[in-house]
Amino acid sequence: MYPSDLRYTKEHEWVRLQGGVATVGITDYAQHELGDVVYVELPKVGAKLTAGQSLGTVESVKAVSEIYSPVAGEVTEVNSTLGPNPETINKDPHGSAWLIKLKVNDPGAVSGLMDAATYQAFVSEKEKDASA
Repeated sequence: MYPSDLRYTKEHEWVRLQGGVATVGITDYAQHELGDVVYVELPKVGAKLTAGQSLGTVESVKAVSEIYSPVAGEVTEVNSTLGPNPETINKDPHGSAWLIKLKVNDPGAVSGLMDAATYQAFVSEKEKDASA
């Protein structure tokens, strides 16, 4: 269910590292928990983010959720198609609904994040706890 070429955080963001650039988005689990996404707020190109720093928000019919940068770097691109089409996050969270691209300060930091199998186990545990 979770693409194996991505790395994941406990806050339900994903990262795809290509060269020194990290593409960041939210996971299918996150979009499912949020419900129908109606608004996305993203940083400006050139913003410098630290790992764990808020990079913006995703607003749904249920709640407004902070999105956190999984790694440190400088924003090189934002997904401008999400402004007029925030629902793309619900349709393709691991693909066309990426949020930002970062020029990463330390590409090795990505390896410290969860792989797909570890994230799947993490989500399964959360779902089990929620139904208990």
